[in-house]
Amino acid sequence: MAKSSSRAQEAAPTLPIDEILVGDCVAALDRLPANSADLVFADPPYNLQLAGALHRPDQSQVDAVDDAWDQFQSFQAYDAFTRAWLLAARRVLKPTGGLWVIGSYHNIFRVGSILQDLGFWILNDVLWVKSNPMPNFKGRRFTNAHETLIWAARDPDAKGYTFNYDALKVMNDDLQMRSDWVIPLCTGAERLKDTDGRKVHPTQKPEALLHRIMVATTKPGDVVVDPFFGSGTTGAVARRLGRHFIGMERDPDYIAAARARIDAVEPATEAALQVVSGKRAQKRVPFGVVVERGLIPPGTSLFDARRRHQALVRADGSLDVGDIQGSIHKIGAHVQGLEACNGWTFWHFEDAGRLRPIDDARDIVRKSLAA
Repeated sequence: MAKSSSRAQEAAPTLPIDEILVGDCVAALDRLPANSADLVFADPPYNLQLAGALHRPDQSQVDAVDDAWDQFQSFQAYDAFTRAWLLAARRVLKPTGGLWVIGSYHNIFRVGSILQDLGFWILNDVLWVKSNPMPNFKGRRFTNAHETLIWAARDPDAKGYTFNYDALKVMNDDLQMRSDWVIPLCTGAERLKDTDGRKVHPTQKPEALLHRIMVATTKPGDVVVDPFFGSGTTGAVARRLGRHFIGMERDPDYIAAARARIDAVEPATEAALQVVSGKRAQKRVPFGVVVERGLIPPGTSLFDARRRHQALVRADGSLDVGDIQGSIHKIGAHVQGLEACNGWTFWHFEDAGRLRPIDDARDIVRKSLAA
C-alpha cells in the first residue's frame, strides 16, 4: 500500500512555480494539475471592436489597442474562446480558490454571463475608477473612466475562500473597503517602454491594482495563475508579496519584458507580509470544545461581568439557568431579555478570585490548534 502511494506521488505532475509557460493559455492550463491554484487573475482580450483610427484634436493618432490578439471574427467566436479558458481555469482552481477577471463594457458582461453558466459564483463586482482616464476625443460618449472586475468563487456553495477583511479595513484607514477603487492608470517609470520609447504592452495594468487584489484574497505562499500574463504585472506583484505565480503568454517580446521585470523585484521580508486579522478570520471553536478540553469543566458557574446573572455549565457545552437551557449565546440573550447576545464576551468564569471572559479559554484552544 505504501509503495503504491509513493509511486502515485512520483507520477503526479508538479507545478511550474514562478514560471512563464509559453503558448496558448487553454493548452497551458490543461497541463496543470487539477485543484492546484489558489487564485486565477485574468486580463483577457477585450474584443474592443474598434472602427478606424482614433485621433486627438491636434490630429495626432492615439496609440489604441489594435493588436491581433484582441480581434475576433464575431461575438460567437469570442464567447467560445471565453468559455474555453474559463473551463480550463475552473479545473485548476482549488475548491477554496477564487477568480478575478477584468474587462470593459465591450466584454465584461459576456464574460460574467458565461462564468455564471459554468458554475462560478460571483462574490463582488469591483469598479476600477481611473483617476487619470484617457479623454473621449470624439466627444460622442462619456469618457470611459472605469473598468469592471468580477471576483468569483469556484462554486456556489464555496466555503473557506480567502478574504482578508480586517487587512483591507486597515488599508482603508479603518473603514470597510468599498467596491469602487480609485487607482491611476499605469504611467511614468512603472510603464514598460522599449528602446524606442514605445509601450511594451498596450494594456499594462497598474501594480497597485494587483497589490490590492492579492492582499485581499490571497495569503503568502499561495499560487496565483495568470492565463494572459502580458508584461508580467501579476508576476512582479506576486514576487514582491511572497506569493507564487504561473503565467501563460504567447508573445516572445512580452515574455522577455516580463522576465526582466520580475527578476528586478526585491521580495518583501516575511515580517512585512503579515496582515491584520480579526476574529472572523480565526478558526471556529465551539464552546463545547472548551468544555471537553477541561478549560471550563462541567459544573462551572459562569457570570456576567457585574455578577448580576449566573449560569451552570453542562457536559455538552450548554448552559442551565434553571428555567431554560441552551447555548452560551441563547442563554446570554435570555437573561438580558434581548434577541441576541455574543456569549463569548458576555459570560465570564472565575479564575483566582477575578472574572475572565470565556473568550480567553477559546484563545487557548485556538493557539493549541495552530501549534
